[in-house]
Amino acid sequence: MIRLSKIMLIVFVGLQGLFYALNNIVNFGAAKGFVQGVLPMEGNEAYPNAFGPGISSPALITIILCFIIVGELLVAAFSLKGAFDMVRVRSGSAERFNDAKTWAIIGCVMALLVWFGLFMVIGGAYFQMWQTPLGAAAQGGAFQYAISSGIVLLFVNAPD
Repeated sequence: MIRLSKIMLIVFVGLQGLFYALNNIVNFGAAKGFVQGVLPMEGNEAYPNAFGPGISSPALITIILCFIIVGELLVAAFSLKGAFDMVRVRSGSAERFNDAKTWAIIGCVMALLVWFGLFMVIGGAYFQMWQTPLGAAAQGGAFQYAISSGIVLLFVNAPD
């Protein structure tokens, strides 16, 4: 039961990355509008003076959005590959099952890099996205995804 639980949680991490990537792709204009609403750091009234510059270049904003989408796709690819590897050896020895977790763990770490690193650290701390309603909502969601991915990482990484 524990092995199946670990596999299912990794599948969900992978689906989360896939669904967010696909939604960003099919709503590319809206996603670009969101990124464009955060990166220039306009409307940051609580802390109006940033220590570094904002980004307003449309080309650079598009590149950053594509970078986010690629990160989400990597979460999906690594996690789903990890789940597949774990399914293949689910009836094997503890050593084989633990060895099969590599891509699943990489998928969870990638999720942390995207939702903690990109959104919470860079978006929240550098670009101060928490100061606008749109940015605060995205940062709240990123917190949920990062925490859930971190918990899955801890559970899956526990020895079998």
